[in-house]
Amino acid sequence: MKPSISRLRGLKLSAVASALLLALPAWAVDPFTLKDIRVEGLQRVEPGTVFASLPFRIGDQYNDDKGSSAIRTLFGLGLFSDVRLQINGDVLVVIVEERPTVADVSFSGIKEFDAEVLKKALRDVGLAEGRPFDKALADRAEQELKRQYLNRSMYAAQVVTTVTPGERNRVNLNFSVVEGDVAKIKEIRIVGNKAFSESTLRDLFDLDTGGWMSWYTKADRYSRTKLNADLETLRSYYLSRGYLEFKVDSTQVAISPDKRDMSVTINISEGNRFVLSSVSLEGEYLGKEQEFKSLITMKVGEAYNAEEVNRTVKAFTDYFGAFGYAFAQVDAAPVIDRANNRVSFVLKAQPSRRAYVRRINIEGNNRTRDEIIRREFRQLESAWYDSDRIRLSRDRVDRLGFFTEVGIETEPVPGTNDQVDLTVTVAEKPTGNLSVGAGYSQADKLSFLASIKQDNVFGSGNYLGLDLNTSKYNRQFVLSTTNPYFTKDGISRTFDVYYKTTRPYDAQGGDYEIATPGVGIRFGVPFTETDTVFFGLGAERVKVKDGTKLPEAYRDQGGTYLPATIGWTRDDRDSALVPTAGRMQRFNTEIGVGGNRQYAKLTYQFQQYLPITRQYTFAFNSEIGVGKGLGGKPFPVLRNFYGGGLGSVRGFEQGTLGPTSPVTGSTTGETVNIGGNRNIVLNAEFIAPFPGAGNDRTLRWFAFVDAGNTYGENESVDFSKMRSSVGIGLSWISPVGPLRFAIANPVRKFAGDRIQKFQFQIGTSF
Repeated sequence: MKPSISRLRGLKLSAVASALLLALPAWAVDPFTLKDIRVEGLQRVEPGTVFASLPFRIGDQYNDDKGSSAIRTLFGLGLFSDVRLQINGDVLVVIVEERPTVADVSFSGIKEFDAEVLKKALRDVGLAEGRPFDKALADRAEQELKRQYLNRSMYAAQVVTTVTPGERNRVNLNFSVVEGDVAKIKEIRIVGNKAFSESTLRDLFDLDTGGWMSWYTKADRYSRTKLNADLETLRSYYLSRGYLEFKVDSTQVAISPDKRDMSVTINISEGNRFVLSSVSLEGEYLGKEQEFKSLITMKVGEAYNAEEVNRTVKAFTDYFGAFGYAFAQVDAAPVIDRANNRVSFVLKAQPSRRAYVRRINIEGNNRTRDEIIRREFRQLESAWYDSDRIRLSRDRVDRLGFFTEVGIETEPVPGTNDQVDLTVTVAEKPTGNLSVGAGYSQADKLSFLASIKQDNVFGSGNYLGLDLNTSKYNRQFVLSTTNPYFTKDGISRTFDVYYKTTRPYDAQGGDYEIATPGVGIRFGVPFTETDTVFFGLGAERVKVKDGTKLPEAYRDQGGTYLPATIGWTRDDRDSALVPTAGRMQRFNTEIGVGGNRQYAKLTYQFQQYLPITRQYTFAFNSEIGVGKGLGGKPFPVLRNFYGGGLGSVRGFEQGTLGPTSPVTGSTTGETVNIGGNRNIVLNAEFIAPFPGAGNDRTLRWFAFVDAGNTYGENESVDFSKMRSSVGIGLSWISPVGPLRFAIANPVRKFAGDRIQKFQFQIGTSF
């Protein structure tokens, strides 16, 4: 007698097979001792995988329960479409049929996506080359592809899966896609609004009905995620203006029969506008009620503002955290007087228990070393929980610039009531940066500059950069490296090696050249969390190579320069790329301490960004520079400031403002620009969304007013001689860096000024 279990296909049938073994006594096998186990039907799966999954070994006692368990386990591997057991005397034969393996995944008809993006999406649902295949997996993959297209508002997309068997039990999969047209929002309606116009409310949304820039912003493509974000913006708008009982009743999204047009209807109830009547405290405040009251930002007598309520609650929670109370609870309970449209709040606090940090865990840093993150932390392990230090630690890690996201979660330690663990989660971003710039003028024609920078070399946190200017007339090669933690206290060290050459413009004629090889070392000392002082020392050997049309002022400027520098910087702008608020200040002093040049050069820069509304920003930039010779010597001409062009007064060619020098040997009185030892630059910009781009901050236009000039050592600073210009420009955060175009019209200019109305640059601001 050789009983066997009937062939069972699919994972779901494994349970049926087990039931049959247990339910049919005619199939029962008397227990016996296994003398041998054989496996048949394997093609790619290793025999060891099967043997390791069996709940018995040679020499063990075999029975029906163990046979049922073996079948369930083998099916659970997901490698087999059929599993059977045969008993020949005291030998067990395991007969398997392997699932087909995916040999190739291909796509046809796709235009919206790159094939690799889709393959990654399918890999996430379990379908990839080399993995076992079944029909259910193909169905999930097909649904995932459709979901990817739905995320792009392509509701008419159709996907057909073709499975082609191949040799050695392999299959080729092809997903044929008919993408169809993109469904676009044709109408957005808000129903129930009374206090604010529908157009005012729609302007808050990132979704819109499209415009001539929709090809770039894609704001007319419906997305449930974007709609939810817009609804939160709408809710915040009302709740911050007194409408305590505002709510979104419903949203309806309709699509046309041809799946090309969509309409969105939002039904709201505004409720009445409430005024804050009082704020009181209840609960335990550690005997510091007055300190907590000083944190209240809610204003009695003004309209209810949910943002101020949340800000106050957060301030209370953070203040409790500063004393180690990580589990403090603060509730803002409203007491509503609907008859008079007034509301009062009771802030109820329960500090709970004090806690200390047991361990700090770091996740997500696949490339950056743990120590690079840990050295930024001001909250220490085995120390009392301090929310201020934790928040500061999070900001310091974020300011490294290595991560797109930085989050810190507090988790209670199981089995204790006074310990927490901190989990720091980071999402790394590419830290290499390529910046490219170009300019055009009648003199310099087309010139290019480039820089390759790596802010996190090999995950060490160190900086390595190479700047290269390939201009025919102003070439430079600069290699820099920075160790931000040269000492454990956070003092940074930077080495610079460079070689620069300057030649005259074609328009000036001449073939002289100024060559400047040099090295430098700088240190940065963090005096506070926001202030850093820099100091350093450099050495240069300047050589003026004689040639035709050499400016007379350059003839004796060669020699050794030993500049010592000391500077200070503070930057609290909300963004380095797209700032809308905050201030940046920078001060630098350079002193010639040796060689044959003694001088002092001071520069100060101030930037201020003032948000007018959510969309509009006013920006102001000013720079002042002063240089003076020491020991009775004149200020070296080669250390002059230069004015005009990008970063100065737009509309004038780069470096052409200020004093000039006669050309050596000229009999016609010819002169060239050599800059000056004093410099003033003032810039003002009004920044707004680009027409048709909605609230997209990566593409904006700006109107600007520039003024400034460069003055020589023997000149007085005459404001009547300042040049000025007005113009408009375009700012775009491109894949290779911030790109700015500017068209300027000089409104105050003088004879001999060299005009350049169109300029653009990648990697600059102002």
